[in-house]
Amino acid sequence: MSDATTAPARRPRGRPGHDRDSVLRVAIDLFNRRGYDATSIGDLAKELGVTKSAIYHHFDSKESILEAALDEALEEISRVVETASAGDGDAYARLRATVEASVGILAAHLPAVTLLLRVRGNSELEQRALAQRRHIDAQLATLVRDAAAEGSLRDDVDPDMISRLVFGMVNSLVEWFRPEGPIDASSLARTVADVVFDGLRS
Repeated sequence: MSDATTAPARRPRGRPGHDRDSVLRVAIDLFNRRGYDATSIGDLAKELGVTKSAIYHHFDSKESILEAALDEALEEISRVVETASAGDGDAYARLRATVEASVGILAAHLPAVTLLLRVRGNSELEQRALAQRRHIDAQLATLVRDAAAEGSLRDDVDPDMISRLVFGMVNSLVEWFRPEGPIDASSLARTVADVVFDGLRS
């Protein structure tokens, strides 16, 4: 019998490189800077400093990365709007809460929302995302209509127009809001709701 010391078992090494979420973060940033159509998996691999096969370990294709990004942008706002639309009682309170929540979601997922707002329907995936946005818009317009019907909002402006104006303002925040800036997300949400529902009069 040999008296040699048995070598300790080697610990299996993890796959080097980035995890799925970090790949997605960098991809979203690159898509926003260069455009989705103009960005290749090779470009993303170069940005990450990994091989293309390392990316394919996490995502099947460039389109699957886009799908994950759009899902991130749409899922929470869809849930908030669905909850508000299905709720009972004061439609005005539900609408105001939805506006504030939308600002918070935009701030928390700013790069993904920015990418979503740049989608133009160039593929079946993008068309599905646009269809989901239209569904959300329709639910919001119904909520505005309910708030006007209960006498909480002026009824001389078309509810669809009110919805587009309000959430157009919310969406415009992607152009200038920066989470690391002097305005925090909760303060911004309250300010947007105050301006929308109370106006600018002193």
